[in-house]
Parts: sequence; structure tokens; C-alpha cells
Amino acid sequence: MTQRDQISLDGVWQFSHEGGAWREAVVPGPWQAQFADLRHASGRAVYRREFARFDLTGQMAVLCFGAVSYLAEVWLNGHLLGSHEGGYLPFEFVLTDEMLQDNNQIEVRVSVPGDADTVPAFAEIPHGKQSWYGPIGGIWQQVRLELRAPVHLRHCAISAQVSGSVAVVLEVSGQAAAGLEVLDEAGRVVAEGRLVAGETEAQLLVTNPALWSPDQPNLYHLRVSLACDTTLHRFGFRSFETRAGQFFLNGQPYYMRAALDQDYYPEGICTPPSLGFLEDQLRKAKALGLNMLRCHIKVPDPRYYEVADRLGMLIWTEIPNVGQFTAGSARRMRETMEGILQRDGNAPCIVIWTLINEDWGTRLCEDPAHRAWLAAEYDWLKQRDPSRLVVDNSPCHGNFHVKTDINDFHYYRSVPERRREWDALTAEFAAGADWTYTPFSDGQRSGSEPLVVSEFGVWGLPDPAQVQLGGAEPWWMETGGAWGEGTAYPHGVENRFDALRLATVFGDFNRFVQAAQWYQFANLKYQIEVMRSWPQITGYVITEFTDVHWESNGLLDMNRNPRVFHDRFPQINADLVIVPKVTHYAGRVGEAFLFGLALATGGKAVNGAALRWRAEAQSGEISVSGQAHQVVELGQIGLQIAAGANRMLLVEFVLESAGVELARNQIEIAVYNKPTAKGLPKIATTDAAFAAHCAALGCMVVDAESADVTVVRALDAADIARMQAGARYLLVAGEHPDANGKIRLDPPRREQPFIPIIDEVPGLPGSIEGQLPNMVLHARHGSMWRGDWIAGFSWIRRDGVFADMPGGPLVDLSLDRVIPHHVLTGFRAWEYGGPVHAGIVVGWAHKPAALIAERRIGRGGLVATTFRLTNDAPGVDPVAQYLLEALIGLAAQTATDRQRVSHEMSIP
Repeated sequence: MTQRDQISLDGVWQFSHEGGAWREAVVPGPWQAQFADLRHASGRAVYRREFARFDLTGQMAVLCFGAVSYLAEVWLNGHLLGSHEGGYLPFEFVLTDEMLQDNNQIEVRVSVPGDADTVPAFAEIPHGKQSWYGPIGGIWQQVRLELRAPVHLRHCAISAQVSGSVAVVLEVSGQAAAGLEVLDEAGRVVAEGRLVAGETEAQLLVTNPALWSPDQPNLYHLRVSLACDTTLHRFGFRSFETRAGQFFLNGQPYYMRAALDQDYYPEGICTPPSLGFLEDQLRKAKALGLNMLRCHIKVPDPRYYEVADRLGMLIWTEIPNVGQFTAGSARRMRETMEGILQRDGNAPCIVIWTLINEDWGTRLCEDPAHRAWLAAEYDWLKQRDPSRLVVDNSPCHGNFHVKTDINDFHYYRSVPERRREWDALTAEFAAGADWTYTPFSDGQRSGSEPLVVSEFGVWGLPDPAQVQLGGAEPWWMETGGAWGEGTAYPHGVENRFDALRLATVFGDFNRFVQAAQWYQFANLKYQIEVMRSWPQITGYVITEFTDVHWESNGLLDMNRNPRVFHDRFPQINADLVIVPKVTHYAGRVGEAFLFGLALATGGKAVNGAALRWRAEAQSGEISVSGQAHQVVELGQIGLQIAAGANRMLLVEFVLESAGVELARNQIEIAVYNKPTAKGLPKIATTDAAFAAHCAALGCMVVDAESADVTVVRALDAADIARMQAGARYLLVAGEHPDANGKIRLDPPRREQPFIPIIDEVPGLPGSIEGQLPNMVLHARHGSMWRGDWIAGFSWIRRDGVFADMPGGPLVDLSLDRVIPHHVLTGFRAWEYGGPVHAGIVVGWAHKPAALIAERRIGRGGLVATTFRLTNDAPGVDPVAQYLLEALIGLAAQTATDRQRVSHEMSIP
């Protein structure tokens, strides 16, 4: 902050791109955010505006730019003031009285590298997520004229220790004495000193300083007074350090509850709409229980840090990555880091720096020179700024750390689809897995670096009505088509929902969006609980704070509207978290349901508290005490599941001390009545293992001629003939050892007429989809159906034989033991409202596939499923048994019973 006179040059400028017509652009703001024809445009542009002469008596004028992307030449009245390279940091030029006229024109010529033929190439400049969401070009931060005394302060660096010691280093434009005063938040002078002309460093002492933290963001200001120049500089007293694998903030235990923040905005891309907008989003972050934001490979507008300092939020900041590592790109990254330290080094909110993210730009696995550079860059930054932690490379699978203060790692797995993988990965990571560090014997690992899962999460979906701009679909809904095999393309999501008849599953589109958001919450809840059950893990970073254009995994949407789970999320994103330890989220009426319970303390100790639990008519209480950074095991809870309908049983937990609620959580258990095979259709199968499984469940296994339903794991021509003659089949696809990932054991016929041979058999291979039963089996592993970062939303329509299945319509944790490893395609859009009883869509409702579906074949019929019905021994999993019996019943129904005619009438 300064007390200098300033003239804002923000507002409307004249703008021309690549020599085109002049038009009006608003500064600050990237041109891609303002002009529909330039959304993805790089290249050259010119900005110009005029201003009137002003009195410079006894002063000098400085033209100040917050940031211009990427190369800028600045001209005044046809005179070149100078140039600047770099898209994120401030620069300035002095205007002399001789340069000024009565009416003055500023012209800014901007160049944004677009390909390898430009100098410099886009791949060699720090650009961060511009390679994902599109380029950022132009004057995207504020522009001002500032009047300064000839001798003025150029820079002030402050290093404040929690002891109260304040080290000050000044850079002054000339020789001048300087008065130094430290002001507390009430404006009182609490320390002072003086430097004579020529001196640049001072030490001050504040007695018993009020420390800065997210809970108490106590700020101080240093007032630097020169003869004719007075400036104020914000700082705070805080420490952030690691000891024995744990974090400590101001000497107190700290558990990291962070979210990745791309720092993108609904209309301005990287330009915040207002200070109030930044304040509002940060208050929402705190309401969600976050105590850190990881500002992702981006140098934000300086107001971002000012709000974090003032309202209280720790920030993990990263250098924007390059795309190709060269001497030039290494120099630019170093220069960017120097500029960050120059501009933002006094901010108490910033506690961590990252040099590289996920090996983007470098090639750590293949090039030892890159690993050596990274270790040396870590050493340089630690020497340059010893007050903060440094991460060398924030890695994911396929890359690693070389030398770092934090042993962090990224991994994404959806649950229930990949629950076991999530559990196994987290257990390995908590045990200090070797795969987080370089395997090439050139790493420097102490073993005491804190463990942080620094990226994890899953998609939900925003309400499109809440992200409209000016009552219309935002322009960015046309983006994303190149990501995730098209599943990240938002435009037309409601049309796809309608075309797929998904209203028959969810009721309407709004309920689908809400279900997707609750699915996101269930994922985050489970994953956080698993991480919190391991005391070795000291923090996490959720991907992510807000949606970004097509990327829909935010805790808030692009307009900062909350998800449906906003009020519940702080229950599991807190220091104190009640951690249920549930093996299987399904049980049977009349049986005991057992699960473990623990309390993760994070940064808080607990003494003499009581944890109370309640489930329907049952309840209990456990005494709890524990120190910070602990997982307190509370033993096992046993519920006796009472009689009643199939249902979701809610178990609630509350931790209290002296009448004050400290923590709250809950789980839901899918409850099934004990099945009876009485009245179940008779089945036939030639699969001995399947026959034994069904017989153990009480099914009547008979010969094919006596059976109501034939059960198979794959089909051949004989099975098709039997169905054409009237037989009914249940196909449990994906598990036959000889099917080679297909439904049919016999190969499809070759298409004729004869064409040039492409293998040893004449004719073109026939379409598998065109072969009865007109379905294609696909493995989920290695595909967009797998369940990962871009979520697949799997559902079972709760009607007909599935009407009394608990939960839904989206799959939940109770189904984790039967989750399909395969999907079925070959269905038309209208069929998802009828003969497809369970299915999946990915991301913005793309790539529909079936998990349970039926086909009429001649006078008979087929029900096919990819749910894994025999994954456990007979009777172990009530969900598997329920699904098996329901599917046998579905397969046995007659056409009249299922009212096929009503389905067929829905065909357009």
C-alpha cells in the first residue's frame, strides 16, 4: 500500500488483433474473455488509450502494469518506453515531463506465443493451465499512473519471526534517510527505527506479537517514511515448519485441509471480477472447513493474497509450468520465481512453493540432468527463502520427488468403483512407499518429510442454470471436447439427458445434477475418512475448490455457487473427524452389523469427550481422549438390524465435550431382508461353479428343458437358437474364461462380398454389435468407463424387480463388491428408458453404456448384466444375492408381464 497519488487507467481501451478492425476492450481482462472470435487466439494485438496531461511539479510519473501476457512493448506518443517479457508479474516505466503532451496516447503492443515457430515458443514460456483451458493474452491486470517523489522507495522486503523480530531490507531510488514504524491492526506504533541515508537494512522488535493464522489473521503494517514518500507494507508474524513428519503452524500441530484452486473466473478467465468476489469465495472456502488453497501453477492477481492475508487462509503457490525444458525455459521459470518473491514475499499467507507439477515440462524419468537441475533449484529457493517449505516436483504416477520438504503425491480413484484400489494406494502411501521418490539413486530423502495426498477427487456436475452468464449458456460450455475422449464436453448435456430417457431413472434433470453432486460428496467423504485413518498422512488437497470451464470437480461451481453438500462437508473436512471403519456397507435384517470406529484428531487434542452413536432404536456412548496428530481407535460397534422393509439404515455419530459439539458424522447401511428362494424360477446352467453357487443360495437347478431360465456366462449359436424358439436366458457377462472379452464364444461371420484380404480369412470381419444379441462387451479398465478423475455415474432404475432395492438411483458403497468390470454397448438412446435397467454415463452425460439390459430374441428373450454376482461365496453379500434373484425373476417374466408394448411405443 502507498500514500502516493494514483490515476487509474483501467476501463475501455481501443483494441486490434492481428491488424484487424479497432474495437473496444475492457482493461483489465484477457482478450479471450471478451471476444467470441478470439477465444483461443494467440498472436499479436495492440491496445491504445489517451490521457490528459497532469502536473508533475516536484514529482515523477510512473506507468505501472500489474501483468500483461506475454510480450509487451509500451509506447507513449510514438516513443518506445521499453518492453517486458512474462505473463504474470508487474513492470513499470518512468514518464518524464518532456515525454508528456497536452493529450497523450499510450500504445501497448502484445504478443502471445502460439506454436513452436514463435520466439519464444509457447512450450518454453511459463504458461500453466493455458495448455488446458486456452491461452491468456493481453492486459489482464490493472494499469495505473503513479506519482512519486524523485527519491522514493522501490521495494521493501520484510521477514518477521514469531519471536517478534522484524528484518527489513529497503531498496531506495536514491540517498535518503528512512523512518520505520510497525503498526498493529489498531494503528498503534509498536516498534520503530531509523535508517540514515545509504543504509538499507534494519532490525526491529515487536514485544509479544499477535501471531497470524487462519483462525486469527492478525496483520501488521510497516510504514516506511522518506522525505517525500510514505508507503505501508502488510506482513504478519507466523511460522510454518515440519518436524518428524508433521506440520506445525506457529509451533502448534497443523493438519492440512486444502483444495486445489485454479484461480479462474466465470467471465474474466484469470482476472477476478472484484475484491468482493475474492472475499466471498474465500469466506465460502473457510465455511467448507478448508485451511489452505493450493493456487495451481498460476501467479494470481495480488488481491488474491491480500484477501487471504486479511481473512485468513494459508496458500501453497506454484510456478507456472513450461511445456519443454530448455535453458531458456529454466531461465524464465527462475525469473518468474524471483518476481513472485519480489511481489509477494511479504505475504504471511504463503507457506509453500512448488517448482514443478507432475513433471510437466521436465522429463525426470528419462533425463538425469533434469533431476540434477531440480535438486539444485530446490537448494537455490531454500537459500533464497528459508521461511517457507519447498516442493521440488508435486508428483503423480510415472514421476517422483528428488529433493523436497513435503512427500506429496497425486492419485485419483472413484468409489465404489475402485474402492479397493483407493484403500490399497492409501495404505502403501502411508507406509512410506518407495514409488514417491526417484528410483535412480540420486534422491535426497530424510524419511521425515510429511506425507500429503496433494491431489484427489472426483467429478460432480453443476446446475447449468446457475452458471449462466447474462441468462445464456457461458461460452466455455463449448470447450472441453478434446479431453477425456469427449466426456468433458458440457454443451448439450440436457439434450443428452433427454435423449437417453434418463428422466425415467432420476425424475428430472435437476435431480440428476443433485445425485451427481451427492455422488461427489460420497467419494470425498469416503476418501477423506480413509486418509484420516492413517496418522502418518498429515494432509490432503482436494481437486478442487471450484469448477473450471468444462472441469466439473469443484466444491463450488464456476460462479461460486455451493454444491448440495455444502453444509455437510465441514463435518468430514475438519481437524476432528469421526472415522467409521466399515468392511461392507450392506447387511441383513435380524443379523448383527459390525464396524470399527476411530477419531482422527488432526491439529487438536481431545480430553474427556463423549462420542455418542445412534441407529434407529439403538444407541451407545464411548469416552474419548487423544493428543493432536493421532488416530484414536475406539473399538467395534455392533448393531442388531431390526425387522422391516429393505432400506438405508442411518447411523449417526456426535462427539461432545461439556455440552459443546466437537464433531459429527454418519454412515448409511443398505439393509436387505433375508431372501427366500421359495417361488424363484427354476434355472439351468452348464457352468458347474455357477450351478453350485446358485444351489447354495437355495435356487432350484434343473435340466434345460425343465428350467424357466438358463444362466450362462457367454453365448453361442445354440443358445441363440434356443432363445429364438422361446427360451429365456440370463447372461452374466465378463467372467467366462474362454470368451476373450466377448459375449459370443463363436466368431461373427465375415461380411461379403469378398474384399482384399486383410488377414488370412477372406471377407471383412463382421460387426460384433450386428451379431445377436446385438451387444458388445467392453472392459472398463483402461477406458473412460473405469471410474477415475472424470466420473462415470452408474445407476440402477428402481422399478419393477428392483423397486425395493435400497438407495439409488446412483450406485453407492453398498455395491462395491458387485461393481461391474465391464459395460455393454449396442443400445439406442431410447432404450435407456426401458430395456436398459442399469447403466452408466460419463462426465457431462457422454458414452452411455448398459450394466443390466434385456433383449427380445425371437419368441424368447435375454437379460444381460455385467454385475459381478459370484464375486463372494454364496450368501456373503446380500447385494449380490438380491441382484441375482431379481435378475432371474426379470429373465423369467413374460412379454405381457413386462408390458413390452409400452417400451416399444416409446421408440421415436
